[in-house]
Amino acid sequence: MDLYEYQGKQYFARFGIPTSPGAVADTVDEAVTAAQDIGYPVVVKAQVKVGGRGKAGGIKLAADADEVRTHAAAILGMDLKGHTVRRVWIERSSDIAHEYYASFTLDRSAKLHLCMVSAKGGVDIEEVADTDPGAIARRHIDPVDGMSLEVASELVTEAGLHDEARTQAAELLVKLYTCYVEGDCDLAEINPLILTTDGRVHALDAKVTLDDNAAFRHPEWEEYAGTDTLDPREQLAKQKGLQYVGLDGFVGIIANGAGLAMSTCDVVEQVGGKPANFLDIGGGANAAQMANAMEVITSDDKVRSIFINIFGGITRGEEVANGVVEALGRVHIDVPIVIRLDGTNADEGRRILAEQVSDRVVSVPTMIEAARRATELAQGANR
Repeated sequence: MDLYEYQGKQYFARFGIPTSPGAVADTVDEAVTAAQDIGYPVVVKAQVKVGGRGKAGGIKLAADADEVRTHAAAILGMDLKGHTVRRVWIERSSDIAHEYYASFTLDRSAKLHLCMVSAKGGVDIEEVADTDPGAIARRHIDPVDGMSLEVASELVTEAGLHDEARTQAAELLVKLYTCYVEGDCDLAEINPLILTTDGRVHALDAKVTLDDNAAFRHPEWEEYAGTDTLDPREQLAKQKGLQYVGLDGFVGIIANGAGLAMSTCDVVEQVGGKPANFLDIGGGANAAQMANAMEVITSDDKVRSIFINIFGGITRGEEVANGVVEALGRVHIDVPIVIRLDGTNADEGRRILAEQVSDRVVSVPTMIEAARRATELAQGANR
């Protein structure tokens, strides 16, 4: 779960990470009231889960109430890279001397936490990595050992942070690690981490991704879920317990297993198609799961064909096939369906599916052929 900036800063505050004073506002009047309480000058910041807000006009400096009113009115309702701004964060303006970068995430290949620090903050870290990789200090952190102040001090020195910022930055880095670990984050990032002209180090932005698998330990996360604006397709999938990510293509994809679903998306791209979604129905493929998956897929009016890619493992092929057949009887489908079934008892499953084959339901034995057929049918379909 990705948090909005203001939520990330509130999360940081729980662990003693300093941020600029601020308040959230849903209306222009609330923005003006918040600014008056905080004190001018302030920054009006669009709250959307996308980068590049400043360049797109989503961050504005305001010196008085009239400017807050003007900027808030312009930003609320603005479309930023496909995201509608419904909330703004009003924050006390900071006098910045220097901008830095700091983050913790998991390096899955190393099976260790990864800390990154750079004296080049305020821009995308990917850009820094491409143009000046030596500007990023990296350190793997063993979760058994944790993050010590000594290691944090070494990192900020290696990264080239200014002398006057190093002590505070190292202390903040230890707090950020505590937030990352105890707060069950997949990512805890500050960009920029700033040194103000009066010598204070604090987080000017917050990018926090929470580990959904740890939600059972955090009932307070419910408040974040309540503020999230989901794609209608993703909302429907969530209600039905499906792992779904909406994309912009025209081939609807259903697969059992995240790895297979990702591979299916790749193969559809390879043959010239565009996936409309990533949908993982999990290890099983019974009728209820298939019916739910098809209902979600067909709720997307851009879908021109459906590619069902199932590998029977513990779940046997004939069970999968019976689930698909029953689901076809439950849900009205007005686009072509291509089914590829492989794995345990696949031959028996294909025999069952053969009875359903028509110009609208096609059974294809291999993944690449099925992807190609689904793409061809999509390109020739009208909906």
